[in-house]
Amino acid sequence: MAEIPQRVRMDSHHHLWHYTPEEYGWIDGTMKLLRRNFLLNDLKQVLREANVDGAVAVQARQSEEETRWLLELAQSEDSSIRGVVGWLPIAADHFPAMLEKYQTVERLCGLRHVVQAEPSGFLEGTAFNRGIRTMKDSGLVYDILIYAPQLAEAIHFVDRHPEQSFVVDHMAKPDIRGNGFAAWDKGFRALAERENVSCKLSGMVTEADWTAWSADTLRPYFETALEAFGPKRLMMGSDWPVMLVASDYAQWWRTVEGWIAGLTEDEQAEILGGTANRVYRLQT
Repeated sequence: MAEIPQRVRMDSHHHLWHYTPEEYGWIDGTMKLLRRNFLLNDLKQVLREANVDGAVAVQARQSEEETRWLLELAQSEDSSIRGVVGWLPIAADHFPAMLEKYQTVERLCGLRHVVQAEPSGFLEGTAFNRGIRTMKDSGLVYDILIYAPQLAEAIHFVDRHPEQSFVVDHMAKPDIRGNGFAAWDKGFRALAERENVSCKLSGMVTEADWTAWSADTLRPYFETALEAFGPKRLMMGSDWPVMLVASDYAQWWRTVEGWIAGLTEDEQAEILGGTANRVYRLQT
């Protein structure tokens, strides 16, 4: 299939789900608006409203079943999903056999594990690192989902796998609400020194005060990301629908567009779609 042109608008991070309280227990009483289904037609509507060409679906449950479902949606006719970051049991003994089966599946572009929910030291695990080494020649990206206090562990993890492509989700989740810039800045910049790591401009609004954030209050985090990673390793992401607790979809796109307005057209094109297309090897 043909590669996507570089000058397109691509959302590098969204989710879809059939909501059940049992499977989405993290959606607590403060997030009631997320307690419903978010499906492909819902995604298409917000993409149209923000003039976005396509998106990358990211796992929300740690199940092979969800990965298969997302891939089926991505492969359906007239799908807006250009790639899937799924979940597979990376630490399992049978992971190499599963990877061999999945790595050639159309539109699978990466894998992710919810490390932010794991105890300290998870990324040091022998079995998990064995699985990551297996991914080296697969062409699949590994998405790093962590909180800022896990940055040091993530740096050691990435250093074990210099030939693996990584993407850090949600800018490593700085504690914006708690004024955690200083605690995040040093480790985030150190992670950015690793050239095999890219970063998503996503998740900021949900780490901030949901009702009081502004483009100006979040700008220092964006400016640090831009300085540390540069446009060729930054990619636009929404974290829709989770971000709806703090912002509507088009508003987040307008916020990022305002931040990058002073960059060259080529630099803007990288952030708004080119980086995601290249790193994830997205296709039409």
